[in-house]
Order: sequence, then C-alpha cells, then structure tokens
Amino acid sequence: MSLYLGLPQWSHPAWPGHLLGVNARPADHLADYAQVFNTVEGNTTFYASPTPETVRRWAEAVPAHFRFSFKFPQTISHQSDLVSVDKQVTDFIRLLGPLHDKLGLLKLQLPARFGPAGLARLEAFFDRLPADFRYALEVRHPDFFAKGEAERALNRLLMARGINRIMLDSRPLFSVPATTAAMVDAQGKKPRLPVHLLATAHAPVVRLIGLPQPEDNHPFLPAWLPHWQQWLAEGKDLYLFIHTADNAQAPTLARQISLLLGQEMAPWPGENDRARQGVLNF
Repeated sequence: MSLYLGLPQWSHPAWPGHLLGVNARPADHLADYAQVFNTVEGNTTFYASPTPETVRRWAEAVPAHFRFSFKFPQTISHQSDLVSVDKQVTDFIRLLGPLHDKLGLLKLQLPARFGPAGLARLEAFFDRLPADFRYALEVRHPDFFAKGEAERALNRLLMARGINRIMLDSRPLFSVPATTAAMVDAQGKKPRLPVHLLATAHAPVVRLIGLPQPEDNHPFLPAWLPHWQQWLAEGKDLYLFIHTADNAQAPTLARQISLLLGQEMAPWPGENDRARQGVLNF
C-alpha cells in the first residue's frame, strides 16, 4: 500500500520561492514539484494532447516512484460520448508510452448529461481498455448520487471491472459565499454533488476541493481520516488530490494533510523549519 498525495498541477505563479525554486525556469517546475509530491493530476491531457517530445521530458523529470494520473481527452469522454473511440484511446495510450511505469491512474471524467442510459456504453468502453493500466471514473449525473438502482448498477460495474470511482468532495468550496474572483470562478466550474465514500477497486481516489485558506478546510478533514487510514491498512493505494479555490495555497493544505496521516514531506525551497513542523488542531 502507498499514499499518493498530489495537486492538480505542477506549476503555479504563486509557487516559485515557496514550493518551487525561486529562480526555477518553467521547464524545471515538474522536477521541483516531484521532489515534494509523488503524484499529480494530469488535467492538461483533457484539453489537448502533448507532443511525444513533451511526454519524454515529463518521464525524465520525475523519479521512478512518481505517478502521473492523466485524464482521457474530452474528445473521447465529452465530444464522442464514448462512441467509436477505439482509435482515439489507442493513440492516447500509445502517446503516453514513455510514462508507462510512471502512470498511476488513467481517469475518465464523464459530463453531467451522461446518466444511467449510458451504462451499457460505459461497460463496453471499459471492456475494450488495455488490462495493464489502472483506471478511475468520475461521474456527475445526479442519478449516480441518489443511492438508487442507477448508482448501485454503476458501483457494481466498477467493482466487477476493477475501476476506481473518484470521490469528489467540494463541500469546503461551497460552504461559504463566494466573495473573491477566485471563489466565484471555482464555484462556477466545480460540481456541487454529495460525497459518497466507497472504494470500488484497489486505488481509491479522493479529489478535495478546498477553500483558499488552508485552515478553513480543517473542519472537513477529521471525517475523512478513518477512511483514509482504513484503505491504507487494507493494502490499497490511496490517491489524494488537493485543490484550493485558485490552488495558490493547495501545497500548504496538502502538507497539513500529510501531517494528519503521519507522513513527512521533503523540505520545500521556500519553507522554514517552523512551517514544516506545523500540526493541525481540531
């Protein structure tokens, strides 16, 4: 079992001199990030495919234990609705070939319109995927959160195929009114859905969407802790991806969560000893 703790990106304008080296070039940000975190959400592939040379640079920039978790392109999940996408899937996975040993999860995010009527299509999609990768699914249709037959059918499918259901917790983000541009933007983009805690396979995935100030998220963490500890104790690989409204303070919140789980992060370039030894008080 392993804890994979990371952020939704490896570069941010607020991070040089903090998480990243103060004089680091953008091309060096991934290497700096990977000295602290051991995974990252690869949302960039949802919007556009990187070049093969870029993928090779990514592979060379991180250590062997690092895990990328890339998202299937939106041309597969949103524009094609999983129909006639075999070539697109093959091309996508082939493109990521240089990262093969450093791929944690390949994530499929479905649009909110993709509901129970699409389950047969989803099952067929899963059955055509290569078996030598781990996969995770994020759904957003309300019926998949209603605890009825539609959700039970989805969960049965995921368990049967060994697919991890992504658990999205956006409660912190929506717990207060939006009073800043970053909050308005985040609340406008992120879904507001119930949190259903269920590990459908061997690599449970949690995406925590938090408030800008790390300490404002602390009330939402104690309820998660026993589940995280249980999954790790069961020998599962736990993936935690930590967001804040504009992600400027996401590294700090992630470090606090690592302390909560008894894990110690490597020092950051711009971090002092007092900050590294901080504790959470609930």
